[in-house]
Amino acid sequence: MAQFKIYGRDDVLRPLRTLLSDTVHAAAVDVLDLPATKRFHRFFLMSEEDFPTPEGRSERYTIIEVLMFTGRLVATKKAFYQRLYCDFAEHLGIEAVDLEITVVEAPRHDWGIRGQAGDELTLTYQVQQ
Repeated sequence: MAQFKIYGRDDVLRPLRTLLSDTVHAAAVDVLDLPATKRFHRFFLMSEEDFPTPEGRSERYTIIEVLMFTGRLVATKKAFYQRLYCDFAEHLGIEAVDLEITVVEAPRHDWGIRGQAGDELTLTYQVQQ
């Protein structure tokens, strides 16, 4: 289980939303081993006034927050970051300096999913990797 929140400027990301979602999803499936059918993406697209650009960043500045179960190796998470940096530059024209990624992990028992605690779910994929 993983949820992705994507923050950025509306005028920049709205036209890229489908490609952005596909890019994040491909990395999550390939690197985090999430099932292809699990696409939990939420877009928070804001005006320039509501999403100020930090110094040294462009109008393409994008933040991705990932909330997922604990258990993945540090090396796996670093590989995920690198995949996103490469794919965002190649497919979306968003360079590494304009992409910030944060992973927040929570134990499975801290999730409520489909009427039960997350640690009671039978998963079709491996979290510990």
